[in-house]
Amino acid sequence: MANQLFTGVFTALVTPFQDGALDEDGFRRLVERQIEGGVHGLVPVGTTGETATLTVEEHRRVTELCIETARGRAPVIAGCGGNSTAEVIELLRHAKAVGADGALVVTPYYNRPSQEGLYRHYAALNEAVQIPILIYNVPSRTGVDIANDTVARLARLPNIVGIKDATGDMSRPSLMRLDCGEDFILLSGDDPSALAYVAHGGHGVISVTSNVAPEVCAVQMKAAMGADFAGALYWQDRLIRLHKALFLDASPGPTKFALAQLGLCSPEVRLPLAECAEAVRPKVLDAMREAGVA
Repeated sequence: MANQLFTGVFTALVTPFQDGALDEDGFRRLVERQIEGGVHGLVPVGTTGETATLTVEEHRRVTELCIETARGRAPVIAGCGGNSTAEVIELLRHAKAVGADGALVVTPYYNRPSQEGLYRHYAALNEAVQIPILIYNVPSRTGVDIANDTVARLARLPNIVGIKDATGDMSRPSLMRLDCGEDFILLSGDDPSALAYVAHGGHGVISVTSNVAPEVCAVQMKAAMGADFAGALYWQDRLIRLHKALFLDASPGPTKFALAQLGLCSPEVRLPLAECAEAVRPKVLDAMREAGVA
């Protein structure tokens, strides 16, 4: 069976800013709310955390803040992505040193490595740092798609324990489950299709929507993981418009707008991202009300 530490709803946390600077108090509030809301784990400094515009020092500080605030109450999978293997190794070393339970490593972007290059990248990470690593496959952002065959090769390595799959291809969890074995963790990276992903053998979701609606997302995933698909579908119908609304403008702009409406943090994002567009805001608010969080 898959490691239970890495199953359920893991929130891909936003990184709050105030007047351009990292808002540490705001981040702590967000982490506390997630834990109180019943999510199963936390993922700081991923795509939703605007890692591309954080300095190295800020990246490390957000990881530390998350672990310090969680205090062992929820596992932390630290974002450690990059397109230089050497730089990723340094992030992994830091994550391990400060007590992260695992690391999420996106496929290298822009330089678009071959499948062999991808294998060697993750194999080097596996050798360099003894920390559980989840591959993050999001071809729409990175320009590279790690093939199931490559994932299956990597699954044989001791520190490569799972994948965040944001392809939206529902055949992939079934095939990876067969090729990688039952111990390999399969997490959806796509909120709208996460219920289907679990039905195909997945073990949960790394969620953007749970930033806004942690309780509802946790209840839905608990139902799905318990094979109560009728119950999970009930919550899916209340969440689906919010899932979609949070991506009507460049993420995490709509998510930060929603959190600002709840009084949790500023809607600020860093350039080249812009705050949630005026035209999108009413749709986000309507979706929040439908999900019961407005």
